[in-house]
Amino acid sequence: MSARPSHSLRARLLWLLLAAIVLTAFAQATIAYRTARAEADEIFDYHMQQMAMSLRSGLPANGSAGVAEDPNDAQDLNFVVQVWTAEGLRVFQSAGRAVLPQRATMGFSDLSVNGSTYRVFSMQSRSQIIQVAQDMAVRREMAGAMALRTMAPVAVMAPLLMLVVWWVVSVSFAPVSRMRRQVAQRQADELGELSEVDLPDEVRPLVHELNLLFGRVRQAFDAQNSFVADAAHELRSPLAALKLQAQGLQRAVDDAARDLAVKRLSAGIDRATRLVEQLLVLASHQGNAAGSRRERVSLAETARLAIVDAAPAARERQIDLGLGQADEGDIAGYPEALRILMRNLLDNAIKYTPCGGSVDLEIRREAGAMRLTVEDTGPGIAEADRDRVLDRFYRVAGTETTGSGLGLAIVKSIAEMHGATVQLDRSQRMGGLRAQIRFAVAGSTGARRSD
Repeated sequence: MSARPSHSLRARLLWLLLAAIVLTAFAQATIAYRTARAEADEIFDYHMQQMAMSLRSGLPANGSAGVAEDPNDAQDLNFVVQVWTAEGLRVFQSAGRAVLPQRATMGFSDLSVNGSTYRVFSMQSRSQIIQVAQDMAVRREMAGAMALRTMAPVAVMAPLLMLVVWWVVSVSFAPVSRMRRQVAQRQADELGELSEVDLPDEVRPLVHELNLLFGRVRQAFDAQNSFVADAAHELRSPLAALKLQAQGLQRAVDDAARDLAVKRLSAGIDRATRLVEQLLVLASHQGNAAGSRRERVSLAETARLAIVDAAPAARERQIDLGLGQADEGDIAGYPEALRILMRNLLDNAIKYTPCGGSVDLEIRREAGAMRLTVEDTGPGIAEADRDRVLDRFYRVAGTETTGSGLGLAIVKSIAEMHGATVQLDRSQRMGGLRAQIRFAVAGSTGARRSD
């Protein structure tokens, strides 16, 4: 399998910026060179024009001023000057060996002589014609040298600018590289938050969401570890009891003893089944809290569903189960978890209420909150045990009813998941236990509505 191409943002940004600098420097150098050449031509033309104008005062008309040979004529001159009278008599020539023709076109013109091109400026004064010429090869050489000198700063600054860009990009990506190293050095079970200090604004939201993900994964791992530990601890005793009851069934010598052993074994299986169900419920809602989003939930509708779920157990014990006041109102939460919370409160009340008693569920709307209340006519819970019964696997001493000790612990866990607390006290109206939970009302722009 061929290796995937690299998609480094830092490398891509560096290459693009450096390429942009190179292209910009090349374009700037080209423009500067052409501009300098054009300006040099204008300067040379200006000098030729000024030189010609400086001779307007005129020269002697006898021509003796400029026809003598001079040994220095062999040297290269930048400018060639010729002056004629109106009658065509040449009265001045700067170089005796010059080969410019004795004719003039007023103003600027280009003239080819013996394979060389001259830039010529001619003007007519009151009595003379003045001609100034310059070899274009010499002009191009001088103009090119001037243009190259204007390009020197660009040639020097472009590499410096590339170094500055490389340094700025490297420094800007340093926090990202540091974050990558932190993640790479982590162990599989290290789910602590990553530092968001000095991170760019474009990267900080990604790291923030990654920290939230780490938190959800950590919560899921904690829930899994807790479930495994609770299951290993709490299933040990029921399974040992089932084994003893099975052995008692094997040792039964008559039908009466066998029936008693079967009854005890069936009750033990029921207790173990109930414990496993509660453990699974606890693990399920903890997992949902770690991986799902809150929704707008109607407590009144959830209470009606919980009443339907608990009705069979209430009929079996001849308990008068009812839904009292049920004010409408939504909270932000997890609908299935809230249904488990209400069902556990009702199951706990039905289990500990004597046959023929009553259990009531109410939903009342208060200022900015919804209050859930479950009351019964049972024996209640002593004040010293009201906080302890919310812990896992704690059961009040002397309680005849069998249970796993997880029902109210699940209620507490779900309430905390919704930012609420469970309050247990004595019911003034019914005489038994009263459990109250107060939820904050969902805002108008809160989570989506649960159907």
